[in-house]
Amino acid sequence: MAEPATRETVRDDLGNTVPVPARVRRVVSLVPSLTEAIGVTEPGLLVGVTDWCTHPLGLDDAGSAPPARVRGTKNPDVDAIVALAPDLVVANEEENRPADLAALRDAGLAVYVTDIRTVDGAFASLDGMLAACGLERPAWLEGAEKAWGDLPRVADADRRTALVPIWRKPWMAVGRDTFTGAILDRLGVDNALADGGPTAERYPRIDLADLPPHDLVVLPDEPYAFTADDGPEAFDVPCALVSGRLLTWYGPSLLEAATTLPGALRVATT
Repeated sequence: MAEPATRETVRDDLGNTVPVPARVRRVVSLVPSLTEAIGVTEPGLLVGVTDWCTHPLGLDDAGSAPPARVRGTKNPDVDAIVALAPDLVVANEEENRPADLAALRDAGLAVYVTDIRTVDGAFASLDGMLAACGLERPAWLEGAEKAWGDLPRVADADRRTALVPIWRKPWMAVGRDTFTGAILDRLGVDNALADGGPTAERYPRIDLADLPPHDLVVLPDEPYAFTADDGPEAFDVPCALVSGRLLTWYGPSLLEAATTLPGALRVATT
């Protein structure tokens, strides 16, 4: 494919300058959330996605040439991505390894990195990422921002404190400085491990015999698929089984999250 004659420079969330053609036609996404955001907005742009990209539904049936699968977020097939000749690769600071992104840049590809840790930050970041793809602000993003803005503030007396496991064998949970923690905060739920625990990690291992005070456990169905029969039995406080996509993804799922998660957190059982 011939090199586009005109290129412009944009800045990603990390402040990196990213050269993109005046018209972006081919995008590889290394993050499921970003895949959904682009796929819903302009599905024909995606030429490569990770093996973990499940949305939008029907992604593999998109037209005559569905996007190629390029392995996972932590082990992307760099050679396969380069062979796809994308105009832009979109990634995320937490999800993707710096070494892989550096390898893509060294191969001459433009890489745009998002860094999303708050709800409001998600809207701004998605705006910038989609603009780098040459896309106007979509209706779903406008609707999601309004939905979250319209949520009533939870009174301090009604706030809860939750443990949010993401894995077992070993047990791991959501710790400091995460988008998941920010989502829960907006819904009136404080993260019991907001400080990251003794090791101050984003996703620390936890000892069920030595947990901080909490009155709720939030069990998502990804990355570990907690169910009514696998998870709640380990705790002696109410447990809320929720969609991991709604709790952890940033993209079109944010609209559904604003309308679904408040009720899901209220329906917590012991």
